[in-house]
Amino acid sequence: MDRILKSFEADAQGPLQGIRVIDLSRLVAGNMLSLQLADYGAEVIKVEDPERGDPLRDWRVKGFSIHWKVYARNKKSLALALRSPEGLSLLARVIDTADVLIENFRPGTLEAMGLAPEVLQARNPGLIVVRISGWGQDGPYRERPGFGSLVEGMSGFAAKNGFADRPPVLPPLALADMIAGLYGMSAVLLALRHREVKGGKGQVIDLPLLDPIFSILGPDAAEYRVTGKVKPRTGSRSATTSPRNAYRTKDGRYIAISASIQAMAERLFRAIGRADMIEDPRFRTNADRVRHADDCEAPIAAFIAARDLAENLAFFEQAEVTAAPIYDIDQFLADPHVRAREIIVDLPDEELGTVPMHAVVPRLSTTPGHIRTPAPALGEHTRAILEAIGCKAAEIEALAAAGTIRVGARGEKETKR
Repeated sequence: MDRILKSFEADAQGPLQGIRVIDLSRLVAGNMLSLQLADYGAEVIKVEDPERGDPLRDWRVKGFSIHWKVYARNKKSLALALRSPEGLSLLARVIDTADVLIENFRPGTLEAMGLAPEVLQARNPGLIVVRISGWGQDGPYRERPGFGSLVEGMSGFAAKNGFADRPPVLPPLALADMIAGLYGMSAVLLALRHREVKGGKGQVIDLPLLDPIFSILGPDAAEYRVTGKVKPRTGSRSATTSPRNAYRTKDGRYIAISASIQAMAERLFRAIGRADMIEDPRFRTNADRVRHADDCEAPIAAFIAARDLAENLAFFEQAEVTAAPIYDIDQFLADPHVRAREIIVDLPDEELGTVPMHAVVPRLSTTPGHIRTPAPALGEHTRAILEAIGCKAAEIEALAAAGTIRVGARGEKETKR
């Protein structure tokens, strides 16, 4: 593997050191957001159900909570039952110590728990509350369940994916959640900056899954207004530039080519021995090539199909044509550039020995992020967190006996709940 950490960077700091985040969310979007903050030094406390934990723990591969191991690194676990008055009281006291609260309950749930943002901010005026939902905190759909797949469908994203003669394609990963999590990171940093320079007040961040994924579709709405037409699905082609596609090689592999500027398209045509295409009225401009994409790409596809992947890559690199292999995960892990850049890091793991996962992204030259701790066992930090807010040992034992909290330990075997 690219980089193997023999031990975690436990003493490493980051630009967000001193920021405390309480993460009440479940599954992907909130975990993606709090992961970004944790990687750069924030103290992230995951509040989990004492019996089941975050449902992300149940996304298992051969019995192992792989998603949890990746997205809960650098975090602490507070196992706390929120359906009891005692649990809610303890939660409120922990939130009093926080800078950021992340939640993804259905809109109105936080209020029903007696923890409305205005109540929390009356106790802790600097608190930033991130409210993740499927559809937003207002609007006619606000109370609907909002899993990412539903949003990926409704936003128009799925309708753009796949081929025109086949059904729309939902992404094979939690894309809407991931995008919302990254937007959420930016929003939290903006709110922290505002708090820093504008008098220390917190604010509420309304972060639905729908709005962020729609935003990455770019000018679709404007193009529809201008043309009055819905663009058809184009597979791996682009509706705005040509040539651009995934091409099959002689050895059954695939290569991606994107000649999205005029000079690159002309260079590609010359490289494959078809300089005549430069002056052909069907291919003279980008707009011409988009209109005649079938004819434009046919000679490119034939050229590539006559050569193996390695031969194609070497040829196009020599010709300075923008091309890259289409990889599966095993090929990506073996790529020399990926290894040299240490894009993947292998972390020590008590169950698996090591677990490969993405390194901290992005890379900062002066204040980089670090991987300081592995994903926590359920309730691993419950005792320390409650002691820090003034709970005595006898009280903690009584709460544990009542099922209000769970006190776990590092190395405790993660069993399916």
